[in-house]
Amino acid sequence: MSHECFVDDVVTTFFLNTCRLHPQLTRHAVWAAVQCAWIATQHPDDDAEADWIPLITGSAAEFYIEPMLPYVNDIDVMFHLNTELAIPRGHPPPTQLPAEFSNNVEVWEIVDSHLPGYVYLKLHYALTECTDDDMYRYFTHDSGWYLSHRRHLGDERFKFHGPALLAQHIHFLSVDSVRCVRCLSWPPQAADWPTRHRNYDWPDSATVYRLFNNGCDLVGVAHHECKQDEWMSKYQWRLSFSRAEIVLLNSWMPVQQIVYHMLRIFVKTKLLPTNIDDNEVLKNYHIKTLMMWACELKSSSFWTNDPNLIRICVELFHTMSVWLSDAQCPHYFINNCNLLITDSSFDVEMVISQLKSIDQVWLSTWFINSYIRECSKLCPDHVSSLFSDVSQHTKLQNAVSAIVDWRLNTALKDMLRVLHSAEFNIAVVVSHYSLTVRSCICWMTELPKTYTHLTDYLIAVAFVHVMYKISKTGFTDELMDVLATIAGQSVSTRRHPSQCSSDLSLNKATKLMKVVANNLPSTMHLIKIELSKAYLYRALRCKDFDSDSIYCLANVYLAVLYYTTGQYQMR
Repeated sequence: MSHECFVDDVVTTFFLNTCRLHPQLTRHAVWAAVQCAWIATQHPDDDAEADWIPLITGSAAEFYIEPMLPYVNDIDVMFHLNTELAIPRGHPPPTQLPAEFSNNVEVWEIVDSHLPGYVYLKLHYALTECTDDDMYRYFTHDSGWYLSHRRHLGDERFKFHGPALLAQHIHFLSVDSVRCVRCLSWPPQAADWPTRHRNYDWPDSATVYRLFNNGCDLVGVAHHECKQDEWMSKYQWRLSFSRAEIVLLNSWMPVQQIVYHMLRIFVKTKLLPTNIDDNEVLKNYHIKTLMMWACELKSSSFWTNDPNLIRICVELFHTMSVWLSDAQCPHYFINNCNLLITDSSFDVEMVISQLKSIDQVWLSTWFINSYIRECSKLCPDHVSSLFSDVSQHTKLQNAVSAIVDWRLNTALKDMLRVLHSAEFNIAVVVSHYSLTVRSCICWMTELPKTYTHLTDYLIAVAFVHVMYKISKTGFTDELMDVLATIAGQSVSTRRHPSQCSSDLSLNKATKLMKVVANNLPSTMHLIKIELSKAYLYRALRCKDFDSDSIYCLANVYLAVLYYTTGQYQMR
């Protein structure tokens, strides 16, 4: 084997064996879940009834590999108000909305700007949920108001750097939070994407259908050409496909995720080591776009037949050099949208020259000296010392193999360390910031993505928390709904008078009773019985239109539950 092929093989083997695959408990995954749950407890200063709905995006959500060197420098979180919704221009207002939305919602119509991918939001409808049939009624707004992305964000706390208390206990990551407006429809600006011809069936039709039906978001940021304009800098929004990108990147093969990591870390540490301003010619999003196009346009054999990660990276870097030479980085979703900033102050020609000059020999040597050598510094001395002399093939192979072995053997120890930190942080956030139905939903959604057993730990902490709250305030309606959510029952987060109605409370009790009837006795079984009783008593306390009609049924159900648990008296 030639020296060039040998080094390529060493680098490829190293990455394939050291990039751990999820489900793997990681520090950034836990911190992301903590942030989401914390944001879910917050409210805008000018609307205490509105909730922020968070979504973890960026590297923490997109990667399912965990390389040795960090690839997550911060946690990216998008958050939208449950009282706002965007719809494409000309679309009729919705009559039904997902449970996360409020019963009163402002609907903003998407208005195209002169730049592809950038739009304005004009208030067009107001929706109100009708308690009789749970359908939304609307009336048209003719105010002519446009939505500013600086609305609600005057308070510094909405930088969402998270619970300061945690900073005393863990080396936490910073949080890059972005306010957005949810759009449940696929935008017409990207109408060609779902029907585009694909030679290699990536993404497949099921994934395309799923993404099409999940819509997009609008992020409050102006195009770089418009940032100096006083009005456009405040009112211009960018179409965001972060939700679609999370699904697409998680559908990649491990080798594709590893290549994406390699491209990013090379660009960050070698190509643009000092250029970190907004005008840098290459950003992570350009590399992500390059990878998405490559996954669509290249066959699976390009990635899997005798995989040589160095060869793949070189070819993709050369593709990027062509894009830079043509001053065109085509948006993956939107036609005629160029992601490159052509008036960048950075020396584009120098970057093009560097990319063109990359070959396999040079790049594999760079990864040996600049990446794998850095990884060796994370190892014990008896491993890292092997890298003092890698001048021969055998010595290089032995040094790299020692790193791989150490990485594989420390997986359990690393997971236990993160697990202890996760348990501590869950307890701190729950006790310090309390639990709401909204934050419970976040916890129950995000924790299973990190480590399944953390959900069991959260449930235990939540029960202790609820018991403590009951001892202070009694068993309130809010605590009742929190407990039901933790017990796995769907509880609406919408706030309107019907939420505590006799009929709704009876329905919740009935659902819990059905679950109890179909499961074997357990501690959770008994908790659900007691929760059923609480909802029945709540139904009896309600004085509304349905209270008389449910009175007898609620008492019969209570009698059955008390008999089931042996809490009755013989006469």
